[in-house]
Amino acid sequence: MITIDVNCDLGEGTGNEAFIMPLISSCNIACGGHAGDRSTMETVVGLAKKYAVKIGAHPSFPDQPNFGRKVMNISAENLSNSLVEQINALRQILNAEGLELHHIKPHGALYNLAAVDANTASIIVDVIIKIDASTALYAPFGSVISKIATEKGLKVVFEAFADRNYNQDLTLVSRANNDALIDDPEIMFHHVSRMILDKKVTTLNGEEVAIKADTFCVHSDGRNVVKNLESLIFKLKQNNIEIS
Repeated sequence: MITIDVNCDLGEGTGNEAFIMPLISSCNIACGGHAGDRSTMETVVGLAKKYAVKIGAHPSFPDQPNFGRKVMNISAENLSNSLVEQINALRQILNAEGLELHHIKPHGALYNLAAVDANTASIIVDVIIKIDASTALYAPFGSVISKIATEKGLKVVFEAFADRNYNQDLTLVSRANNDALIDDPEIMFHHVSRMILDKKVTTLNGEEVAIKADTFCVHSDGRNVVKNLESLIFKLKQNNIEIS
């Protein structure tokens, strides 16, 4: 029996959290940078508590107009301060509910930049250490941020994407590309099961590249996301892969 984590980015305005939460084992809650406010955080935290789903913060560049999907020209100090503010906003709600922050997963352009840029990665890692060094980091396998976090003693959970295609260097195919997203449930299952069982991913150009992942993300704004999640989890369980 193999056990994996399935996570989803929530509180981003999709309004489908109540349908997604029973299907996943961890969630990443938008905390004001690209989306979300106190009300949405409280709602999603309540659902996570109801279904015993692990809770993570999903901070980003403070850029709601662009949904955090563009690299922002911001000083290291201002980025650090914003990340602390975003994460602590969620922690206040968790404290009131008697819950703990399980992990932190950067969002969008910040996630992608930290995967390749040491300065950005170091800012995020230092913020996590400052807030609570026992908090796990969700990050891509082989990324710059995963290496820096490991060197500084943080727990790193390698993340892969169930609904995104990969380039040969294990970066995600840009959303500007028509082939960026995977929304066919059969393709999604084979994509994920290959990464779990063979520790390989077939990239957009057909190359097979080694990858390691313990948690798999499905985005809440994907087409037919609830049906695709239900299908994915059903097929994984058929193949003795449990979600926990």
